[in-house]
Amino acid sequence: VQLQASGGGLVQAGDSLKLSCTASGRTITNYAMHWFRQAPGKEREFVAAITRSGGRTYYADSVKGRFTISRENAKNTAYLQMNTLKPEDTAVYHCAARSSVDSDSRDFGYWGQGTLVTVSS
Repeated sequence: VQLQASGGGLVQAGDSLKLSCTASGRTITNYAMHWFRQAPGKEREFVAAITRSGGRTYYADSVKGRFTISRENAKNTAYLQMNTLKPEDTAVYHCAARSSVDSDSRDFGYWGQGTLVTVSS
């Protein structure tokens, strides 16, 4: 499945953004959807994941309570609602798909184009 992340931009601390991950080639129904991010000079890190049914969600401690992952299988799209953004959230955000939830980025062989989120203080 090919994935395209969008919705990033330049915002101020405390603002909100909603990222979208649009899939093509295959339906996302068969995949758990994930968001990872990579800040300059840092390794890619897990942000959030949602099961195939959408019944369970998982978050990194650093974003818990501020970010919400969701999915609309009918639109073949996953989302990441980001509230109360902080400068440390600045990164390129990528979405990824896997048959089950997996927080280890090394297990993913495909990374579509990400979207840059910049949070100014």
